[in-house]
Amino acid sequence: MPSTSDFLTYTQWSGLFALFCALLTGISFLFKWGFRFRLVGATGFMIVFTVGLFALSVVPITRTVVPGAARFTTVYDGGSNVATIVVSPTITEPQLTATLQQASSDLFSPGRLGRGREEMVIRARTIVHVKEGLSQPLYLGEVRRSLSDGRDAPLAVKLYPENLAKIAKINQAAKESQV
Repeated sequence: MPSTSDFLTYTQWSGLFALFCALLTGISFLFKWGFRFRLVGATGFMIVFTVGLFALSVVPITRTVVPGAARFTTVYDGGSNVATIVVSPTITEPQLTATLQQASSDLFSPGRLGRGREEMVIRARTIVHVKEGLSQPLYLGEVRRSLSDGRDAPLAVKLYPENLAKIAKINQAAKESQV
């Protein structure tokens, strides 16, 4: 992924090309070339493109990585204040806490609709196979975060220990049946 210094270099080259386009556009008007208005469009595009690259060189593009977080998949996210992720049924309690924090960081956006609420709720669930041909979704925990505060403020992580105990019991039974 390009860094902010890379974008600054791209901005410099793009700015030089925009100046070249502007110079060429001026010359085209001076000599009344037939394609001079096309050059106006190309120059305008290069100016907007250069400004965009400059913005990327000023604002760092970073992604928060929470150590110990497991992989997850977002299965419901309507762009409002509720989202649901799926995690592996073999997840541990510390991994679940880290994964909820990671999901909170990844899914945060200041453009979310609060629908009258100031916080976002992200729930983590897994699918357990109770018996052959029967699967059941099981919610393992949730995290609540502010919709308005983009900084990583203290998150309210709540785990459901009874459901974590259920998946531990099912995983243990599966291990014993394989032996």
